[in-house]
Amino acid sequence: MRQIRRFPWARWVILLGVVVCAHPTEAEQVAPASIHTGVSRNIPQPLPHHPGNIFLEGEMVRISLPRSGKWILLDAEDQVVRQLELKDPEADKQAVAELGKLPIGFYRLRSAGYSDWISLGVIARLQAKTPDSSPIALDVAMSWFYPPEKMADVASLCALAGVNWVRDRLAWPEVEPQPGKFADRTRYDAAAEAQAAAGLKVLQVFHASPRWANPAVKRFPLDLRNVYRFLRHVADRWRGKVLAYEPWNEADIPGFGGHTGAEMASLQKAAYWGIKAGNPEAIVCWNVFASNNPAQLAELEANEVWPYFETFNFHHYRPFEEYPRLYADFRAIAAGRPLWVTECAMPLPWTGDPARKELSDKDLREQARRLIKVYVGSLHEGTAATFYFLLPHYVEGKTQFGIIRPDWTPRPAYVALAAVGRLLADGRPLGRLKNENVHAYLFRALPDGQPKVVLVAWAARPETLSLSQKPLAVYDYLGRPKETVSDLPLNASPVFVILPPEEGEKLECLPPPKPLPLRTGQPCPIVLQALWPADQLDLKQSAYRLPPEAVQVVVPIYLYHFGQQEAKGTFRVKVPEGWKTKFPDQELLRPGDRVERQLHIHITVPPTGWDRPATVRIEGDFGPIGQAVLSFRLTGR
Repeated sequence: MRQIRRFPWARWVILLGVVVCAHPTEAEQVAPASIHTGVSRNIPQPLPHHPGNIFLEGEMVRISLPRSGKWILLDAEDQVVRQLELKDPEADKQAVAELGKLPIGFYRLRSAGYSDWISLGVIARLQAKTPDSSPIALDVAMSWFYPPEKMADVASLCALAGVNWVRDRLAWPEVEPQPGKFADRTRYDAAAEAQAAAGLKVLQVFHASPRWANPAVKRFPLDLRNVYRFLRHVADRWRGKVLAYEPWNEADIPGFGGHTGAEMASLQKAAYWGIKAGNPEAIVCWNVFASNNPAQLAELEANEVWPYFETFNFHHYRPFEEYPRLYADFRAIAAGRPLWVTECAMPLPWTGDPARKELSDKDLREQARRLIKVYVGSLHEGTAATFYFLLPHYVEGKTQFGIIRPDWTPRPAYVALAAVGRLLADGRPLGRLKNENVHAYLFRALPDGQPKVVLVAWAARPETLSLSQKPLAVYDYLGRPKETVSDLPLNASPVFVILPPEEGEKLECLPPPKPLPLRTGQPCPIVLQALWPADQLDLKQSAYRLPPEAVQVVVPIYLYHFGQQEAKGTFRVKVPEGWKTKFPDQELLRPGDRVERQLHIHITVPPTGWDRPATVRIEGDFGPIGQAVLSFRLTGR
């Protein structure tokens, strides 16, 4: 997460060298992103007061301006649409511009006597409900950016754009200011209600402990029973409104605690049981990665954590050409679970007036184009949900992330989002055309509720893409209709090309990456946790750091029982050859227990010293309730 705290897959068959997409099987179609709906949804209608100056095609456009006088209405390319002269309004009233019906697009009003500009957007009216399994999602951070009385307005902007999932922000200390004492009514309740009422599915995330749970608030709670209790409470409290939870945000980087893979695995296991205790239907997401550090990723595999998450979540702000390698790294450890990218963008720097922190006119258009490329690249890699970062006006340093302005009026990127939400609704990748001169990606989707093949294409320099037949429709990066021709002129600005459903079987393309097989496993209510001083962690190696000459070490190990019945189990410890350990052979644990045991390790350091981290693995066999595993690494480097 920036500092604001800041799906079923297609199957492929190769026929005579041409890649053809087959429909997913019934088994492949069962995924958390689609089976947990939770909210009712209709085709969204605009609010009478048109928050953010967003209008639907065919509506009369009427907006307030800060002053009277001469104004010029410009389109996205800064071409003059019309000139206005507004007479002085009545006392204590703003000037009102009556603009009539405008075509789809982004518009700005400028005046020589006004130093800023006023924007508005006209988007297509959705012809069908946004599909429950559509991958088009958006990070909104509703609770932290908007007051409760305005949340319904912001939720409307998301719904009108065809967004399926939205991501919010949660501060644990606000909801549970004292252990076991929960606030009666918070902004998070208001946000959950407003977004659910608009037919949006809500993903919630948090990233800090209350001070009573850990004085180092960026770090995980010392006692994992606290995160279990908290998540059990909120999952029950917002049942039917908040449908999914990320138990922590970007715990792998220092800004959010800097935890090892082993620490993240232990928290995830406790969080899983808490969320499911509060609401068995809630989706338990992985506590989202910010980076693809191989050492931290490897520790997930070692800790056998895949039964404890239903979606695998990560973030990226990488260049487009890095997507294949980045997604492959995460796909390899996702255990076949749906991939959710819950923050992503290719952001741009603001320029000019520091008080406004606005993008240049050129970069306003570039932000819109990049938004489409981010969605297209992510969906091509097989994501079940891609959350663009970010709806609200938000700056880190010189970078502007937001697609709407402080007054909620749009940047062009918001209008581009509405084009994506409409034209790539329920999009599933078919592949990339075999043409080295262009970027051209095929999707099965439901534009305007109709099954079609949608081609999204652009080129680094002007090119022509020839199709075998004339498209059904062509739209530019803002969703504006273009001439339908079989020889498509392309440039850096993406176009959406609507083709008949059967065209997906005719076009020769390179297939999208295949999902890996689903790994099964039984979550065990016995959770093991190693506690180590944060200042002695080596995040690059995802290891606990020891003095190079150390030969004896004692590691505190905590045993938790999140189940309902007494559990008796046996333990064994695996260490490198020549090392010796002392740890209890067996334990009897009662529900709610947190038992501390010490793991004594005698280390045999090679004469050449530490050349790589050493792995310590504790295995607990608890018979019918499952296997408890804790794997962590030690290093003397």
